[in-house]
Amino acid sequence: MAGDLRALFGSNERVGTDEAFTNRQGQWQAVADALAGHLAALAAPGFDVQDLEAARRNVLVFHGVGGIGKSTLSRKLEAALADTALRPAQWGEPTWPASPRLLPVRIDLARTAGGDFERLVLTLRLALAGLDRALPAFDIALVRYWEHNHPGEPLEEYLRRAGLVSRFAKALPGQVQSALSEAAQALALPGAVGSAVGHVAGAVVRAVRERRTTARALAGCPRLADLLEAEPDLDALSFYPHLLAYEIGRLPAKDAVVPVVLLDTFEDTGDRTNRDLERLIQRVVWLMPNALFVITGRSRLQWADSALQGQLDYTGPAAWPQLAAHIPAARTAPTPADTGPLAGPGDAAPSADRQILIGDFSPEDCDDYLARRLTTNGRPLIGDDLRQVITTRSHGLPLFLDLAVMRFLEIRRTRTPQPDDFDHDFPALIARTLQDLTPDERHVLRAASLLDAFDIPLATTAAGMNHQAPALRLVERPFVRENPLAPWPYHLHGVVRSAVRRADDQSDDRWSDQDWASAALRAFDALGRQWTGSPAGGRRLLVACLRQGLALARDHRLQLGWLTDAAWTYVSDSVWEPLASPPAPAGPGGGQAPATASDALVELLSALARRQHEHRSRTVQRLSGVTAAGLLPEDLQHMAVYYLAKAQRDLGHRLDSRRGMQLVADGGGRLAPAARRGLVHLARLAGDFPAAHTAAQGLGWKGRQHRVEGDILWPQGDMAAAADAYLAARTQAEQHGVAGERATSQAQRAFVLAFTDPQAADDEIDLAEQLLTGLDLRATTLTVRTAAIVRDAGLDGVDDRIQGLRTETAAAGITAAQAALELAAAFHHAVRGDDAAHAAAQARLRDLARGGDYAHYADIAHFMAGQHPDAPSTVHWLDSEETVRSRWRALVTTRQAHLHTGTA
Repeated sequence: MAGDLRALFGSNERVGTDEAFTNRQGQWQAVADALAGHLAALAAPGFDVQDLEAARRNVLVFHGVGGIGKSTLSRKLEAALADTALRPAQWGEPTWPASPRLLPVRIDLARTAGGDFERLVLTLRLALAGLDRALPAFDIALVRYWEHNHPGEPLEEYLRRAGLVSRFAKALPGQVQSALSEAAQALALPGAVGSAVGHVAGAVVRAVRERRTTARALAGCPRLADLLEAEPDLDALSFYPHLLAYEIGRLPAKDAVVPVVLLDTFEDTGDRTNRDLERLIQRVVWLMPNALFVITGRSRLQWADSALQGQLDYTGPAAWPQLAAHIPAARTAPTPADTGPLAGPGDAAPSADRQILIGDFSPEDCDDYLARRLTTNGRPLIGDDLRQVITTRSHGLPLFLDLAVMRFLEIRRTRTPQPDDFDHDFPALIARTLQDLTPDERHVLRAASLLDAFDIPLATTAAGMNHQAPALRLVERPFVRENPLAPWPYHLHGVVRSAVRRADDQSDDRWSDQDWASAALRAFDALGRQWTGSPAGGRRLLVACLRQGLALARDHRLQLGWLTDAAWTYVSDSVWEPLASPPAPAGPGGGQAPATASDALVELLSALARRQHEHRSRTVQRLSGVTAAGLLPEDLQHMAVYYLAKAQRDLGHRLDSRRGMQLVADGGGRLAPAARRGLVHLARLAGDFPAAHTAAQGLGWKGRQHRVEGDILWPQGDMAAAADAYLAARTQAEQHGVAGERATSQAQRAFVLAFTDPQAADDEIDLAEQLLTGLDLRATTLTVRTAAIVRDAGLDGVDDRIQGLRTETAAAGITAAQAALELAAAFHHAVRGDDAAHAAAQARLRDLARGGDYAHYADIAHFMAGQHPDAPSTVHWLDSEETVRSRWRALVTTRQAHLHTGTA
């Protein structure tokens, strides 16, 4: 419509109220394609309107969640097909021929509630009244039905009372009279011509029934007499459209029309247990193959489901090949019907899908809708910032946009609307969502709204039900989206989920707070059982269960339960997938302030995952908040302390790191071996290699002994031994199935071999990159990129790469990565003989060693240039300092020789 009266009367100001129609080019293209195929089928030599066995391809279905814009689309299609001037410009020109003429007929089935099937049939006949001619076969049958079911009530009076008044309504009774008069003449009924309709009807019908041969000559339709002999009840009326289709089919070329029947609000035809009206409407569709039916409703049609045989007359994929794409058994091979004369373009196989889900608006379409919905002086009344907030909250649902517009006008009466005003869930969304669900389906819907994603068993368990039928019905609703590749295939539309959980639910069967808490606990326990009971589910299932379980535990203050073991499994692989969980509330000074054990665990695991993308100082801040709260059980508290100590070590906070590592090591828990490894690393970084090497010998696999040995050996310049240690570490990690450790060990192996053999390093770097695929290990990724710098040392273009990587390592806040990069830069400059650049790298290494750690890196930089340290060194090497210096110098001279001979 041109304007919105609600908006017009919602403000004293003269506000433009254009009900903007946005986008939907895809739906229009589907209609255009369907029309082109339909017209081609009608023109095909084998088409016969009286063929009752051929498959039907005269249906196009648009289905979607309530408020998505189905009725608006239906109205716009009617207008665009009736008058090209009303077609939105973005839809483009039609692709079908000008003749025969399209005749759009829109019927809102919400208005036929209560089974008023008569209204539907009369609407179809009224649409053809504009042809200004009788349709004898149909009109005679209609008169028989009318006289039997509406004795004494003129047809024109019923049309007026039923609201079917149009410019053709007055013409219809006259056309019916004309049909009867012509029939009376043809049947030679004396004295009948010119009589009133009521007097002629009985005589004509009796004559047609008695003189079947004459009847066929009269109307040309062999089934007319049979229909007239049948009891003229509602069931018989549903077969009369066959006569209407016949009459349309024999119109002269100058009057030829192709009806396009738009049936809107199809969900109001009934439900799964009451398909009486749907059965009648389906007969109309089947018996009028020369009309195209565009059906809009909340759910897809189930007509291609053979299981409905008996409830509907025409069922199965052979009957409706274009409505069967969602049925797995119908996706195999073409049926004979798919190669028949009615096959439309692109319909060679039953997978051609004429059931189209109407999707949400894109952000751009939402903004365009809001900008044009309310205007003042030609400018959008809703500002840019506010439109962006509403768009984000809407998840693209047009109904939300419309409700937000009304809320904007309501708030604007007293003050200027603010962004926070639209962090709002409208109760109307609940009403629209729940209105056609059964009580059991509503129960499952509320339980499912607690979950980001679900499957049938999970939703059923969360709802506390012992049968799955309601969940099976629910997932067929258009507000339930499906991703078959996800751990749980179903999820609710974002706005629907938010509204069900947060809006003021005033329905009769609304849940109490205790109901929500009980459902949350059931869902939480069910997730735990899925994880513990599916060892083959692997890490993907673990992370999925953690994400949902953490959110449930936090939002509903649940005990940790299975989350404790899941958290340990999560950290054991060192993979660090992001855990999308709600943010913890901010504490004083911007820090975190967890209030429960579940709060603390959410913050702990989130900090561990996010540290791959945040500066280590942020990690220290977050983990300090967790440890200070003291809400976690002892083993998880030690997890927080250990990773806090690791982050402190990365920042060069040696004493804080040592205290944390010692606490965890003394505790003897699951991370005690890792903490002992951390103490070895601290000794190594302090330059006490003999002590570190001795302590490493007792670490074993749990303490990653081989990798630690490699970390100790390579600073000595013993690259071959270090590479062997890293290979042993990688092999062990493969045996234990620890992907993160395998990638880290391989990255270190690539780093050390890059100093000795650039050609071999190519393969090692490639392997490291492959092993990192799918992992989120920032420090290890930086190691691989640093290895590539070492491999290419001495070549042109390396300086720019060093500078770019220097920015990234500084942003990560990982001192070890910065030191390794500066060491690689020193190697590059030493190979090129660039003394000034080499001295600058030495200076940066000395700055990194100011805290007492990493002093040996500065010494190694001197060794590369054949120099001795400027001041007495505090480093204790495994071998003599001279031996170590010679090894590093030899690496430089060997690379120089390779570059000089062109063999590098």
